Order: sequence, then C-alpha cells, then structure tokens
Amino acid sequence: MKKAIKILALTASILIVPMFLSAQPAPWDQTIGGGEGNYPVGGGAPIGGGLIIMLALAAGYGTKKVYDARKKVLE
Repeated sequence: MKKAIKILALTASILIVPMFLSAQPAPWDQTIGGGEGNYPVGGGAPIGGGLIIMLALAAGYGTKKVYDARKKVLE
C-alpha cells in the first residue's frame, strides 16, 4: 500500500507541478506584462536546428549500436 501511495504521489507531482511553473510571458501579450508588437498568436522559438542536431546524434548512436552488435555476432 505504501508503494502505491508513493507512486500516486510521484505521478501527481509530475502532472501537477508543471501547471504552476511557467515561462515568461510572450513579448506581445499585453495582458500579463508583455510589450507591444504584431506577432502571430502561435509565434515562438524555432525548433528546426536543435531537432536536426538531435536526430543526427540519434542516428549516430543507432549506427554505433548496430556496428557493435554485428561485431559481437562475428566473434
């Protein structure tokens, strides 16, 4: 029973805590302290460069794992 309570508390904290922690307001949102601007509602930081780097690293890691597995089979 104690294990179930711990798991429930951990899950609740993972789901609830992020709702109270938020980033700074968008620069164009004047209702919560942002400045002026004609930015689109869905505007945000681009993720393209970081995504490409992450995919390249994942491909390299996968290639290394396949290479090591084949090397182990041949031995």
